[in-house]
Amino acid sequence: MSEGIIGNLLSDQIEVFAVCLADAIERTGAKGFSLSRIDASGECRPFLIIVLRTFGNDYFGYVNRCPHDSAWLNIGSGEFFSPDRSFLRCGRHGARFEIDTGVCIDGPCNGQALEPVALTVIDGDVCLRGVKLLADDRRADLFEDSGETMDVMIHPD
Repeated sequence: MSEGIIGNLLSDQIEVFAVCLADAIERTGAKGFSLSRIDASGECRPFLIIVLRTFGNDYFGYVNRCPHDSAWLNIGSGEFFSPDRSFLRCGRHGARFEIDTGVCIDGPCNGQALEPVALTVIDGDVCLRGVKLLADDRRADLFEDSGETMDVMIHPD
């Protein structure tokens, strides 16, 4: 699969961007992606999203930002889910969000919701719809080390 604009979706003329292979995310799994979005002023901005796949094989997408304090959901633990995997969870404050709606049901942002992103599956690819992205294969993967701390190992001579 190659990332980039893969075409217009039917007659709606909506650009779609292939994010990953649909099978790259396990059922009841999630994966974070670091993309670059072009804003209204034409500037390139980081666009961090989460793509979730349910056991029923539905895909949901959200901006990876807790409405309480804008922290990544997976900050700290590196996990997106509550221990029983039935809710999305903010790693900083423990807020819990419904998977299919993004609504916070418990925590400091109770009643608020994650910002959804429109996804569709086309020819085995999970695609983002309606967002103007910059295709840049050189960008760093901000989720490769999502912890808040860094371990340093010193080897004696």
